[in-house]
Amino acid sequence: MASPFRKIASLTIPLLIGIGLIYYQYSSLTPEQLENIKLYFKNADYTYVFLSLCISLVAYWARAYRWKYSLNHLGYTTKLHNNFFAVGVAYFVNLTIPRSGEVTRAVLLKKYENVPFDKGFGTIVAERVVDLLIFLLFVFIAFILQFNIISEFIFSNISPSKLIIIGIVLFVLGIVFLLIWFRSNWKIVGKIKEKFAGLIEGMTSILVMKDRWKYLFFSFLIWTLYLLMFYVCVFAIPETSDIAFSIVIMGFIFGSVAIGFTNGGIGAFPISIQTVLLLYGINKGAGAALGWIIWTSQTLLTVLVGLLSYLLLHFFNKHK
Repeated sequence: MASPFRKIASLTIPLLIGIGLIYYQYSSLTPEQLENIKLYFKNADYTYVFLSLCISLVAYWARAYRWKYSLNHLGYTTKLHNNFFAVGVAYFVNLTIPRSGEVTRAVLLKKYENVPFDKGFGTIVAERVVDLLIFLLFVFIAFILQFNIISEFIFSNISPSKLIIIGIVLFVLGIVFLLIWFRSNWKIVGKIKEKFAGLIEGMTSILVMKDRWKYLFFSFLIWTLYLLMFYVCVFAIPETSDIAFSIVIMGFIFGSVAIGFTNGGIGAFPISIQTVLLLYGINKGAGAALGWIIWTSQTLLTVLVGLLSYLLLHFFNKHK
């Protein structure tokens, strides 16, 4: 009984959060700003949006191509088109239940390439570890480039006494976490340790991989493409076309984080872009329009590629 409930909750809760954020963003805009958003959509230069979608497709290919290195390391040679289609379907499934696409990728790989589920899923876990590390590198770079703005924002919105309290609370929570991690015999802690060990094992496999440098090259290529995919869209709207690249990185980071909060970033992605750009003097209407243009175009591409990938998987492997 608990399992179906968890599945329903994992689908509906992020969706409800997204709908709530959409309502919040809508209610926070004046009628004039809403009218401006319509004009931004109408007058946007969709040539840049199309270019962004093309870059996204290259990113799909790069992720599929990178996958073959980790699979080859395990002794499996897979067809590139099957890797691509599995990635496409996984992205589409992630629009329903966040991160469920990873399981789907491993299932499709087992079905069409006879790679055991646990090994296929292990390569995907390793990918996520590398992706997380590269994303944290982007965060570090953005923090360095925008240190003055970030620090000013923090200190202008949070008093020094609150920062001290937050620091103390985080320190105490850190101590409690370490005590639980090393001393607790709780089953849930044991399960978390097992998953953490799997992440470490996955990362270690990359370090000993024969083609590890090619794997890392494609990993950085994927995230560079993600950033470019976001960057070219800022030129679609005149009000955002001249923002600094460092600001683009900030928007990219907050947008990437927002995607994990709701189904495919619905509601969360546009409001995060609006919030970041507002911090740099871009009006709410332009920021909201840019966020929705990027999210809408990328979501439509994800749906289209996902559905086509599902059909083409069967077409190209109909004799299996």
